[in-house]
Amino acid sequence: MFDNYRVIDLTLTLDESLPCTWPGHMPFQKKNWTWYQKVEYLGETIRDSRCGPYFTEWLALDEHVGTHFDAPSHFIPQPNSGMPNAGPAGAITGEKIDLSKMMGEAVVIDLTFLCGEGVNGESPYILRPHIQQWEEKYGEIHKGEIVLFYTGWDKYYVSGKEGKAYSYNALVEKTGFGWPAPNVDTIEYLYNKGVTCIGTDGASMGSAQNGAPVHIFGLSKELIYIEGLCQLNQLPARGSYFIFLPIKVAMSSGCPGRAIALVKK
Repeated sequence: MFDNYRVIDLTLTLDESLPCTWPGHMPFQKKNWTWYQKVEYLGETIRDSRCGPYFTEWLALDEHVGTHFDAPSHFIPQPNSGMPNAGPAGAITGEKIDLSKMMGEAVVIDLTFLCGEGVNGESPYILRPHIQQWEEKYGEIHKGEIVLFYTGWDKYYVSGKEGKAYSYNALVEKTGFGWPAPNVDTIEYLYNKGVTCIGTDGASMGSAQNGAPVHIFGLSKELIYIEGLCQLNQLPARGSYFIFLPIKVAMSSGCPGRAIALVKK
């Protein structure tokens, strides 16, 4: 069935050396639980065959680690909770998401010219005219299409000190530049066109300087945000088919998963 397609992996790798966790959240951890045989180093057991001669590890991960999606409940409290911004969308937790909303024809909007434009830790905004200029060249965005913001930000997803440029520098140190991100007007423009799923290769759909408004507006309208994509440069502006399948966790605010695109050979 897929002989005529290339599968492009759009998913960030999770590793303790990579900047896969939002600054301030619990860091990603991966530890050995069972190994093929007991291994000691300097008198300490570093791998154990306690459960038998096979290999398995345990993971500790934030719901918004690596490539992940935001459920409406991420920023919208449950209805009748009495909290600010509460509404019906707040009852939609991760396991209740309609998976079909995260599958569909993709439109990939090249915004790499914005990468590196922010100052003092702020994100440059993806504006409505940027989307309209893309539409003038490639055609109008239609209802049900999945919009992917290709900013090239995944180039900062590297190990070591250089990886701080992915999110830490902008959010914590307020230095350098933030990832390109849409403002509310841009999200409203796409919502009015019937778009229900938007992805980005940036660290967040919200800006480094104020990420809440875009999340509150879009998630209150039951939009799905997929953050932390990569390799969007491998996709055409039109013609690929996008799929994201998250882990299914009860009462979650979102979850990591595997994002791929099918591109005709």
